[in-house]
Amino acid sequence: MDTIHAKKIKVRGVVQGVGFRPLVYQMALRNHLNGHVFNTSGDVTIILEGAEKDIEAFINQLKASPPPQARIESIELEEQPVEGFQQFQIRESIILENEYQLISPDIATCRLCIEDIFNPSDRRYCYPFTNCTNCGPRFTIMEDMPYDRRNTAMGKFNMCPQCRAEYDNPNDRRFHAQPDACPVCGPSLQLVDPSGNIVPGDAPLSLSADLLRQGKILAIKGLGGFLLACDATDDSAVALLRQRKRRRSKPFAIMTASLDEIEIYCHISESERNLLVSSQAPIVLLRRRARSSSLSPLIAPNTIYLGVMLPYTPLHHLLLKQIGRPLVMTSGNISEEPIAAENGEALQRLSGIADYFLMHNRDICSRYDDSVIMAVNNRMQMVRRARGFAPYPIRLGYDSAGVLACGAEVKNSFCMTRGRHAFLSQHIGDLENLETLEHLKDTISLYKKIFHIEPEIIAYDMHPDYLSTGYALDLIRSAGLNGVPVQHHHAHIASCMADNGVTGPVIGVAFDGTGYGEDGAIWGGEFLLADYSGFKRLAHFEYVSMPGGKAAIERPYRMALSYLFRIFGEEAFNLALPFLKGIDRGEMALIKQQIERKINTPYTSSCGRLFDAVSALLNIIKESDYEGQAAVEMESIADEAIDITYPFELMEKDGIRIVSFDNMFRAMTSDIMFETPASFIAGRFHATIADVILTICRELVRETDISTVALSGGVFQNRMLLEKTVKRLESENMTVLIHCNVPANDGGIALGQAVIANSKYLL
Repeated sequence: MDTIHAKKIKVRGVVQGVGFRPLVYQMALRNHLNGHVFNTSGDVTIILEGAEKDIEAFINQLKASPPPQARIESIELEEQPVEGFQQFQIRESIILENEYQLISPDIATCRLCIEDIFNPSDRRYCYPFTNCTNCGPRFTIMEDMPYDRRNTAMGKFNMCPQCRAEYDNPNDRRFHAQPDACPVCGPSLQLVDPSGNIVPGDAPLSLSADLLRQGKILAIKGLGGFLLACDATDDSAVALLRQRKRRRSKPFAIMTASLDEIEIYCHISESERNLLVSSQAPIVLLRRRARSSSLSPLIAPNTIYLGVMLPYTPLHHLLLKQIGRPLVMTSGNISEEPIAAENGEALQRLSGIADYFLMHNRDICSRYDDSVIMAVNNRMQMVRRARGFAPYPIRLGYDSAGVLACGAEVKNSFCMTRGRHAFLSQHIGDLENLETLEHLKDTISLYKKIFHIEPEIIAYDMHPDYLSTGYALDLIRSAGLNGVPVQHHHAHIASCMADNGVTGPVIGVAFDGTGYGEDGAIWGGEFLLADYSGFKRLAHFEYVSMPGGKAAIERPYRMALSYLFRIFGEEAFNLALPFLKGIDRGEMALIKQQIERKINTPYTSSCGRLFDAVSALLNIIKESDYEGQAAVEMESIADEAIDITYPFELMEKDGIRIVSFDNMFRAMTSDIMFETPASFIAGRFHATIADVILTICRELVRETDISTVALSGGVFQNRMLLEKTVKRLESENMTVLIHCNVPANDGGIALGQAVIANSKYLL
């Protein structure tokens, strides 16, 4: 008989809420082992007793074949005295003081659960809350750790005998599935009108499908909040949704029933296909097919990309199946307010938008928008990090102090660090109202509670007027914490470095629309020598006036006039350029006066404002409805085959290189007057900016002997520019870092703030 051995195994990572204990149970039985497994606040602990070869086989199997959604970070082994266990059990969870555990994001419905809801003989036939250990809600229903039913929004639903039998059966895939439910004992749907009155009928999903076919707008409660839905093939419905949501032209995302349907509308690469069908089921930005389709052109006007996702809950699968056409699915809010999460809140905030509300009675513990991703050179690049990804952490290569980084003003997210983990939050929104600020505070409180983090350092943007900065300063004063202000573009580059596991130093290229500079100007076309501890500004775009400040962002033609006025003087207002014809002469005079007298004309080196100016010059756009619109629409018409460039000039002042685009604007103006196609000029402009980056980086590499270049900032969400830039830099043997798990835009800036603050605190 084999000698009995005993081992304690501690497994850390995403190992709760992913079917880990059930798998451990089944592996233990297969390997003839006794003992038990239980969750703690910090890990999954396994006690094994049996033959040494069987314990080794168990450990090897666990490493090789964990549950599909698990991510094992470490396995610790410890010899244990033999206690003589006679069976293997799943035991009650243990709460450990000050310990924390990684948490699974929400998981899209698995294949087996989809089969259940479409199987007439299954007791969950057409049940919209079907899930198992491999899929379903996770973080959005969590109130606390460990991940047990009592600590989730499902705690109020008592399992019926059949669900309890599944939950207790080691051979059932719903064994210890915490959100397990069925039509008898679980959450239920309700269709109501804007006054909260129940719509008569016993089939809310069928009624909802009928209403959508009639052109109605529905608010549908999902995993992390309400989505606004309408028929994506109905121009009138899409136009009405735009009007009510106050979203003139910013693209909507759509949801389709299958990949085959997506291929009717878009080109799909293998990497994009993998993203669409992944357990995260994000919105993926796909290139549209040139031929016409049944989709309303109002969904994403004047763009070559379309945001598309597949159903990720049983409710979505059932609704898409019944309606038989694609649906617009957009966040349940107005503008950049937080997504509505609770039923009463949705009725109050969305009653002017939605005709009907498809609700349920399962609470949402954390608001989550849909994640948005694009694939560049077959590599994932995050645009909006939310459902399916947060709160999975970014792994740091060092032990960090407890930092709370409060993020930026636009596309806000925050970041908390503990140990080797940086928990970058889901997308919070634009901090332009108190509702979004409250959402930020509430979510910070939840993260502090679940991950047991009490920050000792508060990091924040240097901009004095950001709400996130004000919130950070209040925290610092009230709690007596250490505060670290972080320059915006330094944070961008550090974010890209942390995303790639690099500590630096690097040559950082930070291109965006707005960032408060150390000299008080608005930066945004920056070349930095950077690591986590600091940065040096080595080059930047030449400063230009922003006539009217924020008005120049909303009306890009003001930026075009600013560039032209500097080059041509008063003659700029009389040039034979088509875009000038639509501008009021009185406003032109005001712009001239503002620039000359320096009245509300902050200086900017912003690459984003440069894109605005060129887009307006080409008469592509005069006024912006959403951030980056001018650049998005110019990229959509640009001829990517064009690789010749416009002239630009490098100057030097106080040891810093400055890029002047005066000669480029002269050449562009001439091209426009000779009626050169806008597609050619736009393509040539993109090639020029890529060439500027190459030219400066080439010189900086030679001077610094550093050949790693990090590209960050919202401008690098422009695929054409990013691809041209990476190709040029790599052709000269530079190592190029681009974003992957963290957005290049301001949604990723909190990560950079966090790693910088930790580094500065340790100095």
